[in-house]
Amino acid sequence: MIAHLSGRVAALAPDSVVIEVGGVGMAVQCAPGTLARLRVGQEARLATSLVVREDSLTLYGFADEDERQVFELVQTAGGVGPRLAQAMLAVHSPDGLRRAFATGDEKALTAVPGIGKKGAQRLLLELKDRLGEPVGGQSAGIGSAVTSGWRDQVHAALVGLGYATREADEALAAVAPQAEAAVAEGSAPDVPALLRSALRGLGRAR
Repeated sequence: MIAHLSGRVAALAPDSVVIEVGGVGMAVQCAPGTLARLRVGQEARLATSLVVREDSLTLYGFADEDERQVFELVQTAGGVGPRLAQAMLAVHSPDGLRRAFATGDEKALTAVPGIGKKGAQRLLLELKDRLGEPVGGQSAGIGSAVTSGWRDQVHAALVGLGYATREADEALAAVAPQAEAAVAEGSAPDVPALLRSALRGLGRAR
């Protein structure tokens, strides 16, 4: 198993990153919140999970080991593959998912693209006791989000997830007050948190 990768970020795409490790470019599938913290040319470390299929070997990358653990645990439920597991982590933090399953929050799960009401009910039954209790504080992750450019990062992430440009624009307008409040307090907007808020809003609108 490839547990983690450390190296220079060689390229970024809406749903993946290329990390140069020992002269080899390793393509890693990541949630938008993880990608938002990476910068081309900078060093990065990603926790990883290797998914083996008959016709492919795919690496999935995460900000930390907690995200990877949750990614692997939710796939123990029937019908949850790596893509859906990654979408769950794009909308909710690991603790957010733990709270959703611990409290039976069906609405939180249906905010994830690809999970309907019946699917959410089934997942709550299957995963209720598997993820454990929320552990508190969020990890600092790979790096800190920068104040400038949060709109572009969130917009690109939403479009990369398949949302139309109009939907992405409306979601940005909805989370702008959250970003502006952070700036007013003298801190940088938290891009992954803004992205999760935007995705939750889009989920409720559908």
